[in-house]
Amino acid sequence: MKTLWWYFVRCVIKSSLFFYTKRISVHGKVYVPKKGAVLFMVNHPNGLLDPLVVAVNNPRILHFLVQAAIFKNPTIKKILGTLNLMPVYRIRDGIRKLDQNQAIFEKCFSIFKSNGALMIFPEASHDRRRTIRPLSKGFTRIVFGALEKYPELKIQIVPVGVTYQNSSVFPSNVVLNYGQPILANSYHSPENQAIKTRELKALISDQLKELSVHIPADEHYQFTLSNLNKANVDFTNIQEVYRVMKTGIIKKKKRPQNFVAFVKQIISLNSSIPWIIWKYVNTKIYEVEFIDTFRFSINTITFPLFYGIQSVLVSHFFGWTVAGFYFLGSLILVLIYSKLHPTPTEQY
Repeated sequence: MKTLWWYFVRCVIKSSLFFYTKRISVHGKVYVPKKGAVLFMVNHPNGLLDPLVVAVNNPRILHFLVQAAIFKNPTIKKILGTLNLMPVYRIRDGIRKLDQNQAIFEKCFSIFKSNGALMIFPEASHDRRRTIRPLSKGFTRIVFGALEKYPELKIQIVPVGVTYQNSSVFPSNVVLNYGQPILANSYHSPENQAIKTRELKALISDQLKELSVHIPADEHYQFTLSNLNKANVDFTNIQEVYRVMKTGIIKKKKRPQNFVAFVKQIISLNSSIPWIIWKYVNTKIYEVEFIDTFRFSINTITFPLFYGIQSVLVSHFFGWTVAGFYFLGSLILVLIYSKLHPTPTEQY
């Protein structure tokens, strides 16, 4: 039953992302092990949208380690538990809370023992900047802890790069790149573990820098980003971005003309209540990394619900056939806007 629930929610989210994004490109799926214990390690630029994008474009049933803060509400905690989400506690959650991580790690060991798949964000926090930040060593505690408890176990680590054209503007292009699997057992050496851990972290970090756009977070960061913006690059074309960064040659592309701007006005009029709800919630968001998270959540719930209610009202006056065409037409308008609206280059 839990598996059916997982696939049902996965289908709903994937359908919603199809309407919400302009394009999601997935590369390297061949590197995803079809069976066996796997740890997917993902960069984290865009709040809770990152795990959703990976989960619906991954053939494995995933278990997630996410920030403990979202588990404060008991009802939400129960719902998230049915979707394989588990809290991980950090110092900001309180020193006493850190002791609860051991129980979570034990669950992770059991997942690996059952040849399951786990997804974590080794940078330990989200950050919209196009930089792969230093990886925390928490994942090594999980991987090496599992290998110590189950010496016969084989664990593959798969780095995953997620890159958005503009993570706070709707609609946005997204690219998901799976890297080559790394056998964690090769880096498990109790006699020389500190060195092996550094080697493993460096290898994963290097892969993540190739699988996503990485601009070093130094004094040249803003200058480099500004040049890429001037070139109007497609950030989801990783190789092209690195070519511009390496050569410094800027071939400025003409920004595409927006032929569907009027569609936004129609959608706004036809979706007044969801639009008002989003505008209100948007004023309460203080981290840019959570804009997509809340907008996607609100859109997924309110738009179909509102269109459904309006369709019932339409049916009372014009019948169910007209109501059905109205409902489908409303969805098609959103689809036209999300797929044909030009995605702007980021400006931050």
